[in-house]
Amino acid sequence: MIVENAPRLVATDVDGTLLDDGGAVTPRTVAVLERAVAAGAGFVLVTGRPPRWIPPVLARLPEGLVRLCVCANGAVLYDAADDVVLGAHTLEPATIRELAGLAAELFPGCGFGVERVGNAEGDDGVRGVVDEFLTDPGYVHAWGEHDGGSTSREDLLGRPATKVLIRSPELTSEQMMDVLAPKAGGLADLTFSHSSGLLEASAPGVTKATGLAEVARRLGVTAADTVAFGDMPNDREMLRWAGLGVAMGNAHPDLVGLADEVTAPHTHDGLAEILERWF
Repeated sequence: MIVENAPRLVATDVDGTLLDDGGAVTPRTVAVLERAVAAGAGFVLVTGRPPRWIPPVLARLPEGLVRLCVCANGAVLYDAADDVVLGAHTLEPATIRELAGLAAELFPGCGFGVERVGNAEGDDGVRGVVDEFLTDPGYVHAWGEHDGGSTSREDLLGRPATKVLIRSPELTSEQMMDVLAPKAGGLADLTFSHSSGLLEASAPGVTKATGLAEVARRLGVTAADTVAFGDMPNDREMLRWAGLGVAMGNAHPDLVGLADEVTAPHTHDGLAEILERWF
């Protein structure tokens, strides 16, 4: 499918797509996004990030430009304006244990982490988002030091999680996927957004595409009305779902091969280059 008229929904990945290498959104991109929203288009972030990593992105955008965010590769729908989780899909403990057992067998010494997201209400009646990242003691974070906590493997496996992370830094993520995916079957939906030995697992069938489809449903928009931008394999299903799926010029080769179109890299306003056709 190709979006011929102005899209009614603009969906973008964050890292390597919306943000440049310095973590900023360029003035040209901000300007075209403002014009798109002013013209009536919806704008949604669709990211592997958890909700707690959304505020730094919003700080780089005009206030009020973003409300709905699809987080954790489709597992979490987050209302950034009200700071509330609207929905979450989880992997159950029995599945997490089985997946962890497979990973330990296939990648001896691998690190293991889980993300858990939900809403909580305090004694004062104030609601807030619970967003925690826990790892076993041997986990090596792919982005340097992380903001999570360390706990026992038993604790990691004992409760539902929105995302499970498996880390083997001595391998590439492609190598890990090639080995684990055939063994995991329908246990979980496996993907990656970082090339250095990190796999991300969500509940079966949960992807950025399913998260974006939920946003579209809420907004009364169809896939044919949507343009989506991405750069890594965790964007694959989203680009296939959208009426116009655009891979960035810096995208992983797998994404370039399936996209409807390839734009300039994220460092050269690739997102703006496409949206300026209409806005």
